[in-house]
Amino acid sequence: MPLRIVPPSGSPRTLALAQLVNSLGDGAYYVCSALYFARVVGLSPARIGLGLTVAWGVGSLAGVALGRIADRRGPRPTAVVLALATSASVASFLFVRSFPLFLLGACCYATAQCGLAAARQALLASLVTKEERTGTLAYLQSTLNAGLAVGAALGGVALHFGSREAYLSVFVLDAVAFALCALVLLRLPDIRVDRMPHRLATQQAVFRDLPYVVVTFLNMIMLLRMPLISLAIPLWIVERTSAPGWTVSTLLVLNTGAVMLFQVRTAAAVRDLPSATRTIRRGGVVMLASCAVFALSAAAGVPAQVAVAVLLAGAVLQVWGEMMQSAGAWQISFDLAPAGRYGQYQGFFGAGVPVARMLGPVLLTTLVVGLGVIGWLILGALFLAAGLAMGPAVRWAGKARTAVAYAV
Repeated sequence: MPLRIVPPSGSPRTLALAQLVNSLGDGAYYVCSALYFARVVGLSPARIGLGLTVAWGVGSLAGVALGRIADRRGPRPTAVVLALATSASVASFLFVRSFPLFLLGACCYATAQCGLAAARQALLASLVTKEERTGTLAYLQSTLNAGLAVGAALGGVALHFGSREAYLSVFVLDAVAFALCALVLLRLPDIRVDRMPHRLATQQAVFRDLPYVVVTFLNMIMLLRMPLISLAIPLWIVERTSAPGWTVSTLLVLNTGAVMLFQVRTAAAVRDLPSATRTIRRGGVVMLASCAVFALSAAAGVPAQVAVAVLLAGAVLQVWGEMMQSAGAWQISFDLAPAGRYGQYQGFFGAGVPVARMLGPVLLTTLVVGLGVIGWLILGALFLAAGLAMGPAVRWAGKARTAVAYAV
């Protein structure tokens, strides 16, 4: 299969363009934001961490409610409004001079981001056939990584100058990027939303769907791999291995490039729920293997060159497992959601991302940096257990969905 990173023409390509535009701004923002709040605003690292934890907690809860609004009012107008709200929240950081204002702006930013993610998923479900959803999401993930990489490079330029004006230019770039994203989303068709008359249309339908809650929880465990490459592995390299510091950036580039080039190919194996659960199960095995390999990099007496080679091998396994987990999760999250309720269900399923951002750093640093090899094996066992449990959980959810369909 040839490598493809450009999605088919039509709605998928427009969605990818919107993704590319805002990921360019976000890439620069992610690189510079923490240093801006610390060096320019004067907030302590503890306050920054507390503010972001609270913000993503608020965002994870708000995402379900905003997804429900997308179901009721239409995903395109909701996505456009939330893209503009994200733009405004980023722009508000230009005027932050205290912790309360930072906390308020961060909550607005996280809420708009989580709601936008849910609305976009509902929009994709409305514009793309069921058979094309996972493949389209793979293209969007590749586009996301490409945009983040370019944006991170732009953020690096701002860090090089290190001035207040350089940091502020990054926030302006991100705010403009989300405003342009809203304009791109306006090019998509406005889909009429059909209302569901039965009990699944209630506000808390997704919270009452216990099988879907279990599937979401298992996926959340596997999403702990998100802070792995950005936080836990860099700390592991610096504190536990003989590898040079530049290895950190090498692994990040490898991860970003691999997803950009191979996510579409990996997702091609996922066509339905059985293939999705099979892919996630294999992903859990591969992620266990990656944890074991990373643990080997700190073996006593390992020279720097060997440590780098072992870390590269672990990173290859890690990104392979990541791509399999993503592809399977996309298929499962849509196929188990009731028609017409994609926004609400995607908002809940997507809450695993902010939860991983909240809890992942503390959990992973405790396991990996604190416990060392044993911690790596415990983490790998968690990935494996979640991957193995996904199959029975999805079958349970599928049976529950069929029972509801017959009851309506």
